[in-house]
Amino acid sequence: MKQITIKNDYDVVIIGAGPAGLSFACSLAEKKIRTLIVERSSIDSISNPQPDGREIAITHQSRKILNELGVWSLIDEDEVSLLKEAKVYSGSSNSLLDFDAKKSSIEALGYLVPNYLIRKGLYERVLQANNIDIVSDISVEDINTNNAGAEVELSDGIKVKSRLVVAADSRFSEIRRKMGIPSLMKDFSKVMIVTRMEHEKSHNHVALECFNYGHTLALLPLNGNVSSVVLTVSTDNSKEMLSLSETKFNEMATEGFKQKLGQMKQIGERHSYPLIGVYAQKFKAKRFALVGDAAVGMHPVTAHGFNLGLKGQDQLSLAVKRAFDHGLDIGSDEVLNDYERKHINFSRLMYFGTNGIVALFTNDTFVAKKIRKLVLKFANRFPPVKSLITNHLTESKKSNLIPF
Repeated sequence: MKQITIKNDYDVVIIGAGPAGLSFACSLAEKKIRTLIVERSSIDSISNPQPDGREIAITHQSRKILNELGVWSLIDEDEVSLLKEAKVYSGSSNSLLDFDAKKSSIEALGYLVPNYLIRKGLYERVLQANNIDIVSDISVEDINTNNAGAEVELSDGIKVKSRLVVAADSRFSEIRRKMGIPSLMKDFSKVMIVTRMEHEKSHNHVALECFNYGHTLALLPLNGNVSSVVLTVSTDNSKEMLSLSETKFNEMATEGFKQKLGQMKQIGERHSYPLIGVYAQKFKAKRFALVGDAAVGMHPVTAHGFNLGLKGQDQLSLAVKRAFDHGLDIGSDEVLNDYERKHINFSRLMYFGTNGIVALFTNDTFVAKKIRKLVLKFANRFPPVKSLITNHLTESKKSNLIPF
């Protein structure tokens, strides 16, 4: 880590050194925009993130952004897995929706990358920038903003002046609340359990999503005969699943995928994450903006949370850099209005559309089962709809369709 002394004055203060905060800082790296990142966690957790079980499905657009930031080349290419096909099943029926890269004239639907390697690459890129300072083990106590500027009060008593403050401090953002921005919170009462598993048969780079009755089971294909298995269960059943012996867990996964991959064996630690969605009612206040999960915390069913956060910070950084290049105030209402206008409508469709999918595909009533079977059959048999869905999920072409 760069040894720094916190200055009294910055152009931008970023709260949070997660993927959204770091990527926004990286977006400013080529400009003379003085930037400070404030992170409450330890420097070791930022500079040397550990595997957390999460594999991020990177879209084509997100890969392009990471490449432009100089981050993609910092990720070990041997750890990047191609996602060539995805199949969606409903219950024990044969209802199936199939997305295939070969039919879309693209290399892959997406790229699977371990979350911790993305975070590590972003941090390494930040270290290369001369205009970015980062401090750890410090939190933000308060923010005061007015037409002239912003003042950020840190937990060690230091006060820093800034032209713009950006919060990227998770979906449970304390700063968002302190700045008076209300949010909608959706507790799905579910827990996502993830781990890596080996299997006898090749996955052929095909992802599987099985909406079974009472739980969902997903498989993300990694390199070799290894996959990330994602089990989503109700919160009251999560302890039982987490405490299952490896033998029982292996049997559950093997049978859950109907032995399509042969015998499966757990090779990674099981990690669990509660599923709670968050949508901020505004993405800005006076000299203040939200990015990443602080703005929108997505349910992972469409695998678009990281991609949406990356897209949002990219839109904000473009607005900020455009103002900076023209000698304008980077924290002005005009700049932040431009960002909010572009990002809020798209993210609203993503968030509520995804929640609608979750509601339909996790509802086990007779009517819901019939509806989702019809939806799957219609979407799979009608090429124009399927093509639009594929383009939207992969972001390989522009599409305004609600995600499926």
